[in-house]
Amino acid sequence: QVQLVESGGGSVQAGASLRLSCAASGRTAIKPRRVSWFRQASGKEREFVGTISWSDGSIAYHDSVKGRFAVSRDNAKNTVYLQMNRLKPEDTALYTCAMDSTGTPEYDYWGQGTQVTVSS
Repeated sequence: QVQLVESGGGSVQAGASLRLSCAASGRTAIKPRRVSWFRQASGKEREFVGTISWSDGSIAYHDSVKGRFAVSRDNAKNTVYLQMNRLKPEDTALYTCAMDSTGTPEYDYWGQGTQVTVSS
């Protein structure tokens, strides 16, 4: 099994920055095909934020965060980051990372999430 633990959330003012981390532990010999970030605001459906492919490093984002958020990885630390800049109140949500290790549309491992609250 692989455990994913998110950290770095908090309460900030609009315009501030945060960097979230998603650290993998356990059977890290299981290599991801992709690691993605999702978020879920209170009373709303979970939505995709961004993803990074392990094979070629390609990255994709939801339109609402393009130009403000950046996904990166540190292979040596088994960690994926989500740098969030120019935060807006509508970015307030529980942010969760997920790992796909089998190449199917479903994710195999999920973290518990870290809360981000942005006040105006």
